[in-house]
Amino acid sequence: MTTVRDTPLPQPGKAIGIDTIDMTMRFGGFTALDHVSIKVPAGSFHALLGENGAGKSTLVKCIMGFYHATSGSLSVNGHEVAIASPRDATTHGLGMVYQHFTLVPSLTGAENLVISRAEVPAIINWTKERKDLAEFIERMPFKIPLNRPVRDLAAGEKQKLEIIKQLYLGRSFLILDEPTSVLTPAEADEMLSLVRDMTKRGELTVLMISHKFHEVTKFADAVSVLRRGKLVGSGKIDELSTSDMAAMMIGDVKLAELGTRALVSDRAKPVLKMERVKAADRSGLKTIEIDNLMVRSGEIVGIAGISGNGQKELTEILAGQRPTDSGSVTVNGQAYGATRPETRINKVRFIPEEPLQNACAPRMTVSENLAFRTFDLKANGKDAIWLNKGRMRKRAAALISDFKVKTASSSSPIAALSGGNVQRAVLARELTGEVDLLIVSNPCFGLDFAAVAEIRARIMKARNSGAAVLLLSEDLDELLEMSDRIMVISEGRLIYETEARFADIGAIGAHMAGHH
Repeated sequence: MTTVRDTPLPQPGKAIGIDTIDMTMRFGGFTALDHVSIKVPAGSFHALLGENGAGKSTLVKCIMGFYHATSGSLSVNGHEVAIASPRDATTHGLGMVYQHFTLVPSLTGAENLVISRAEVPAIINWTKERKDLAEFIERMPFKIPLNRPVRDLAAGEKQKLEIIKQLYLGRSFLILDEPTSVLTPAEADEMLSLVRDMTKRGELTVLMISHKFHEVTKFADAVSVLRRGKLVGSGKIDELSTSDMAAMMIGDVKLAELGTRALVSDRAKPVLKMERVKAADRSGLKTIEIDNLMVRSGEIVGIAGISGNGQKELTEILAGQRPTDSGSVTVNGQAYGATRPETRINKVRFIPEEPLQNACAPRMTVSENLAFRTFDLKANGKDAIWLNKGRMRKRAAALISDFKVKTASSSSPIAALSGGNVQRAVLARELTGEVDLLIVSNPCFGLDFAAVAEIRARIMKARNSGAAVLLLSEDLDELLEMSDRIMVISEGRLIYETEARFADIGAIGAHMAGHH
């Protein structure tokens, strides 16, 4: 016997509005949300900004019923509602699209949609389901191939399918949690444009958590800013500048400026050269092929690419962690194999991704981690036989002060520091003294606004002092702000190059997506 779906498929929704009223959330003695009142009118596109730990995630988890607020209330379309669980949230038309995909990769888009329903028949009438889904997709702003396994879809298509799933389930208020972090610029623009059009037609209301100012100013109508659990500002986007929003986010902290910089001279000496380099990728099934990469003194070369296209392998080759099959790597004109003596002679420094795992010994002290470059040298530069603990502590104190590393003590294990302070400690170690070549990978990933500004300023200072900088980042805004030249890596090859000041974001995005 075939069970046919009884409930009709949802029509395009009618947008709903919400209000959080004095929403407060305490965890023991810690107040994560402190009397936060935010109004998101029906049919609006509202942005939620704040540094890491500001309370954004706590607020949306209270709205969606993952947390139960200590006090305060939530109204939907002007009526106070009790949301005891995520299922309660869905009955009121509230949905959430997470930063990381929740689809089942081996199932098709159609199968993912059907199994997402609260009630799925024991035997599915696929003829009827496919006909209903075809009619549903016709009414949607996104056209997604529903007959292909999700694993075969591009990142942008997966993100659209996540949104389609929420609309299919009848949600008309959507929380988007950093929805473009895995998308190319073109995919991000298209997806947010289509969502914004739905809000303008009154079919949807959106609350978007984002850290990208250009997305907020381009797509949102209004913004609310949290800092340390409190609502510190809100307003219409067309009445606020990005510096106004930044000031709300970070308070009275003085941001380091990136500063003016001279153009790179054509006569600047090449520091790093990679020619016809081949190496196995992480799977061992494909090769990384870097035909020609050069970084000159006083230049930042940015490497753009979607995660997993060879960036890690490139940094591992330069760190001496991945053997090459052929080709040459030279630094300052000499063959370079990334041995400790070679990095010291050529003044090569690294700021890797996830520094606690890749640049630190987590259980060793801050002082010891800061000494990794110099512990085996005397003050005169000669090889040391004994560790000089007193000199190590004195040097650590100076670096901690200079780079504003917040730590209880230099004898604390470095793993006890926050992410931003681990990054500052690694910067202190790697950028102290003369630097000819600096290799940096996603230096600001997961860090808050103030830490990001400071770290970028430190890297720019190294560049202005004559260092050659290779900057690998999945944040295109960062590359456009920092780089002199940008190269795109796709499937292990450098396939496109442009001067940053003349960069065409559309062309960079198309090459990142493999359309070239």
